[in-house]
Amino acid sequence: MTLDRRNLLKLGAAVAVASTALVTGTAEAATTTLPPVPGMLGDRKANELWYQLDEIALYHPAQEVRDAYAILFPFIQQNAPEGLPAKWRALSLEPGYPHNYAEFVKPLEQPLTTLSRLQLGNFDRFYRGDEEGLIKAFAAFGQGILFDPRRADVESEVHTMDGDPPSGYHFWHAIQRAQMVLNIDRRRWARITPMLGFAWALQSIAKPDHRHVNPGLPRDQVRAQARYWLPRSTAELDRDFRSTPYPDSTR
Repeated sequence: MTLDRRNLLKLGAAVAVASTALVTGTAEAATTTLPPVPGMLGDRKANELWYQLDEIALYHPAQEVRDAYAILFPFIQQNAPEGLPAKWRALSLEPGYPHNYAEFVKPLEQPLTTLSRLQLGNFDRFYRGDEEGLIKAFAAFGQGILFDPRRADVESEVHTMDGDPPSGYHFWHAIQRAQMVLNIDRRRWARITPMLGFAWALQSIAKPDHRHVNPGLPRDQVRAQARYWLPRSTAELDRDFRSTPYPDSTR
């Protein structure tokens, strides 16, 4: 799930919590006012989070979002012909990083601000003040345990990152790092990026089916990935995301 799901924290305190049910992504939210969806499987709120992000970022974007894409994607095609993750990786290995990356993405400041507001607004809509719940939603996304029949028409009923390997995680990381170096909601994204790595690791292990609900990974395996990813610093995450196509933590 990125800006286009097909392309598109230090959380030390959360590690202890993540070692229990939350990292499996199977526990239902305590209270919800969301109506039931026949045939849906997995956490109701987490399903809705990713469904609505698809709606506003991919299937029915507002004009300001389309305007942001009209700047973002041509810029990437012209200035990062091998893809934004490849450009980020090359610049991240240079001595001038992260300043060189900030200079590179500076022309994208306006669309990146729009997209940051879009995505963070959606996270807050469902998990404002509930970081634990948001971690759970990312864990469920990575494992492919969220089945949403409302997406049958796009051949991807499971809310998870498309592809095997799921390269969208690298794209989203490159976008998040661009937002951070431009000081666009920097602290918010610094707390979410470890969740992204966590989901990437879980999906790299689970390799979920996109058409059928998947079993959750063994709890011990999920706990191990939570202990590794959730406390990662920004610099540590940069090193992690230089690994392709799968994270070293899963090897």
